[in-house]
Amino acid sequence: MSDKKNQLNNRKKDLLNKEVQHIDITKFDSREIISSMEKMSFVSRETANAANIFNEMLKDKDCTIFLTLAGSTSAAGCMHIYRDLVKYNMVDAIIATGASIIDMDFFEALGFKHYQGSQFQDDAELRDNYIDRIYDTYIDEDELQTCDKIIGEIADKLEPKSYTSREFIYEIGKYLKINAKKKGSLIEMAFDNNVPIFCPAFTDSSAGFGLVMHQERNPKNHITIDSIREFRELTEIKIRSKGSGLFMVGGGVPKNFIQDTVICAELLGKNVDMHKYAVQITVADPRDGACSSSTLKEASSWGKVDVTKEQMVFAEATTVLPLIASDAYHKGEWKSRDRKNFSKIFG
Repeated sequence: MSDKKNQLNNRKKDLLNKEVQHIDITKFDSREIISSMEKMSFVSRETANAANIFNEMLKDKDCTIFLTLAGSTSAAGCMHIYRDLVKYNMVDAIIATGASIIDMDFFEALGFKHYQGSQFQDDAELRDNYIDRIYDTYIDEDELQTCDKIIGEIADKLEPKSYTSREFIYEIGKYLKINAKKKGSLIEMAFDNNVPIFCPAFTDSSAGFGLVMHQERNPKNHITIDSIREFRELTEIKIRSKGSGLFMVGGGVPKNFIQDTVICAELLGKNVDMHKYAVQITVADPRDGACSSSTLKEASSWGKVDVTKEQMVFAEATTVLPLIASDAYHKGEWKSRDRKNFSKIFG
């Protein structure tokens, strides 16, 4: 039995031997590439137009910029892009999947890594070695379960009451200020700069497992996540914003959640404008009536997004996001923006 265990351990080390390196948008200048792509067609011109719209958002001092994240781009090497968008004041609030924030960002803040692998690897062998696969990227399941347990331990120390995902992630930020093995995570950067993070489907992640274990240990005295109150909180940010823009990577719940704030504000009797600017990077297909929560033009029919400054970019995000973000960083419109500090409005 010990020989087999040793063989598995050795094989696991072989499989997890090449760390994913996160791209640094400050180390290269994509402005010339974006400028050249403006003169092209197809996705190149869409990408350049998206970059231009993002820069317009940054230049518009009245514009609150919402970043939405869905999919696995953080695990694939874009994690530091999102951190730097916060660091350099290019986003004011974040709406994300729980996986993006917990399974990927918090996971690495604990000192764990994502690894380059292969989409052609035998998945049965990966399971034998307790390795999880995201297309061609690997995660150590033992480490992910440690992440689950730490989430539960953080919850154990909190006052038993209802929290929004934003409030709970804020508590995770406090934890990382003391315990992070990798400094400068997205959660910690957002904590330091008063940028709220919302995860409307929070339990669909490593956080869900951790919170289930927390409730199992504390059947009558535990925390819960109040997704209704966080919808109200996010809507309050929209109400307090003179204008708004969406920078969306992927689609799904985060995309729909932020778009719905316009309707929610209207139902509360508040007079708010549709989101003035919108960019979405996605590979989802609109022909099934979804496009991971509608095209931007379709969203206009619901009163959510203005069609004057919108751009769909049908591309795999890791290929175009670094170009758009680097272009914005080097153009420097962010330097004259005031921080919105929205985390402070909730006390």
